[in-house]
Amino acid sequence: MTYDRILASALAAAATLATPAAAQTGSGDWSGAYVGGRIGYGFQGNDDNETILFDTNLDGSFGDTVTTAAGANAFSPGFCGGAALDSTAAGGCRDDKDGLDIAVHAGIDRQFGNFVVGAVAEYGRADISDSVSAFSTTPAQYTITRRLRDNAALRARAGFAMGNTLVYGTGGVAWGRIRNRFETSNTVNTFTNSGNDDAWGYRAGAGVEQRLGRSFSIGLQYLYTSLEDEDFRVRAAGPAPATNPFIRQNANGTDFARSGDRFNNHSLGLTANFRF
Repeated sequence: MTYDRILASALAAAATLATPAAAQTGSGDWSGAYVGGRIGYGFQGNDDNETILFDTNLDGSFGDTVTTAAGANAFSPGFCGGAALDSTAAGGCRDDKDGLDIAVHAGIDRQFGNFVVGAVAEYGRADISDSVSAFSTTPAQYTITRRLRDNAALRARAGFAMGNTLVYGTGGVAWGRIRNRFETSNTVNTFTNSGNDDAWGYRAGAGVEQRLGRSFSIGLQYLYTSLEDEDFRVRAAGPAPATNPFIRQNANGTDFARSGDRFNNHSLGLTANFRF
């Protein structure tokens, strides 16, 4: 299913949820604290344009071309926005992994007329991974994969109450523990990894919540999360002949980095809250 169809289905479900409640005459009061959870699906956008960047002279500036002894581009076969299936570009790449997204949260709201403002803190687990691969002329593949598991956010939210129905927008700071991994079919060079697993960014979205009684509510929520993940590096070094492309410019090796320094993902899920 394409992302536009997913979002269209979400909007249709939100409309179905909100319409009966809008016709109610009840005057639900949204002020107070609540605890609850979310279960849904996490997915990513298209990142086919992502590549791996190189720093061949180790000056900290990426964008160098790795060249062979003959002066040719050692990575002329190109790149793909996924995990390589074998050592050649013709073998293709596996799509990034989308998966379950769950969280628990606690928040508080305050209602002023029809307007509701509040704050919510959440902690969750996701199962999303994002890979990029490079192919060299040797041939060999080089794949960097980032995986999001633990994550949390502190969000403000503001909305409009129609009796027992609340439509709202939300946004705030987000944190994620990202596991980075490097894999290659190159058995000539040695490779070392470095980088911070903690990533910070923001989370924003919108939703609709329906009260089913004095203390219980359910809802539908869309969230977009963008985490800054720019620290992970891979260094390709010897032992190898002096003509090896990775040590031609600097005997200490060549550094790799992803061209995309943010881990962006979407989540669409059902919520349930118990209100005090």
